[in-house]
Amino acid sequence: MVDVIRLSVFRYDPETGSKPSMQSYEVPFLRPGMKLLDALNYIKWELDGTLTYRRSCAEGVCGSDGLNINGVNGLACITPIAGLKQPVHVRPLPGMHVIRDLVVDMDHFFDQYRQIQPWMKATTPLPEHERLQSPEDRAALDGQYECILCGCCTTACPSWWWNGDRFLGPAALLQANRWIVDSRDEAMGERLDQLEDAFRLYRCHQIMNCMEACPKELNPTAAIDNIKRKILARKS
Repeated sequence: MVDVIRLSVFRYDPETGSKPSMQSYEVPFLRPGMKLLDALNYIKWELDGTLTYRRSCAEGVCGSDGLNINGVNGLACITPIAGLKQPVHVRPLPGMHVIRDLVVDMDHFFDQYRQIQPWMKATTPLPEHERLQSPEDRAALDGQYECILCGCCTTACPSWWWNGDRFLGPAALLQANRWIVDSRDEAMGERLDQLEDAFRLYRCHQIMNCMEACPKELNPTAAIDNIKRKILARKS
């Protein structure tokens, strides 16, 4: 069993004026099933209180601790230390402005999420209780609604790196498809009109980095393909 975990962690403090660098740490293997977040917490609490990163639920639900781990995006809280090649290289999510250390600016990411208007649109009068779905219609949402907006998929997408100002990215488009396939939503045409654009949608070239990076094992590529098929179908 590994007694010591060696990590190389990205460090950057804009207030000091120093250049970004990688800093080495050694952390004891605390227990079986130890996660990367446990190691970062040990560094923060026991070795170096200046290390800055995001964390919250530690259960793979909030999505706040998305990082680039040995070159692959993932959540620190659900990534087992035991399976990682050492030294473990921990960097911020790629393609985003680094605020400090492992913390990136997510404003643009969430602005793109808001652009797809992620709420139900319906003009028919609200029923007495709620808008019902058949089991089959409800099942169509599986693999769509589970997205936790961690940004791992979007920041693994080369098309988003190159055209992030106009291409919405895998996470936003997955969420757009979630409302397009929802049988209770009545704005499919409006949503497709908004997405039918050479950059907003069609910069996706289906290399499937997003699917590989998703910690919830979702498939944004399939969702994007479904949107394209919906647009093609209404034209024909």
